Amino acid sequence: MNRMSRTILVVLGAGMLLAGFALAQQDVKGSSDHPLLSRMPNFYITKYEVKEFDQLNFKDEKGKPTAVEGKKYHIVYMVKEGSQVPSILQILRNFQNAIEKIGGKKIYEDSINIYLKLEKDDLITWVHVLGFGGGKAYDLDILEEGRMKQDVVADAASMARDIASSGKVALYGIYFDTAKTDIKPESEPAIKEIANLLQQNPALKLFVVGHTDNVGTLDANMDLSKRRAESVISYLAANYKADAGRLKGYGVGPLAPVASNKTDEGKAKNRRVELVEQ
Repeated sequence: MNRMSRTILVVLGAGMLLAGFALAQQDVKGSSDHPLLSRMPNFYITKYEVKEFDQLNFKDEKGKPTAVEGKKYHIVYMVKEGSQVPSILQILRNFQNAIEKIGGKKIYEDSINIYLKLEKDDLITWVHVLGFGGGKAYDLDILEEGRMKQDVVADAASMARDIASSGKVALYGIYFDTAKTDIKPESEPAIKEIANLLQQNPALKLFVVGHTDNVGTLDANMDLSKRRAESVISYLAANYKADAGRLKGYGVGPLAPVASNKTDEGKAKNRRVELVEQ
């Protein structure tokens, strides 16, 4: 084999080696960033798993473990060869800033881990970022926990019984988007039963009272709860021809909780609409 032939083979071999190395630094087949979060610059995906239902071991504000369940994403990223390596702190802060920018918050952090949480519409998203290798790689675990929908709603008869016995009834089947007053379509069964209650009890007059949890400022929650109560009245009048004169809307924000706001379950119980007899 002459020198030129050997040179060609060496060049071809080097080219194949470089191509293989470049290919090795590409995202694994079928992988992608989570829709909520982009990746750090010059990183590629080395491992990608999605499970429709699984468990994520999260940490609470005190660093104690807590298990959450839902759709889980596990993505491992590694920096490309020759790229500048960020610090682990830089990686953690990037994800913290991204989550906080869209309304989420940091739950817990140590030197290589950060735990983040986002509550938006009917979804709770849990995010755990683990940096390792001095910043050359990081694990991203994301779990999407659907907020429980209230499938069973009180009917008109049970509403009437509660009002007769205690002067009020709490409803959990009326839904709104975060910080909005438009009633969501899945609220229809509960709204329909309120209309039935009014129709079956023509002398009944009600205060429609909005309640919130303690997330956000007091003034904002007081205003939001009142506008949501008024939205319920407007919806009943427009869609069920209810007599709006029999209904008055008020909002008390977080001032009358029925459970502690220190837990997600308690906050869910505090977000409600009550019908109070006038």
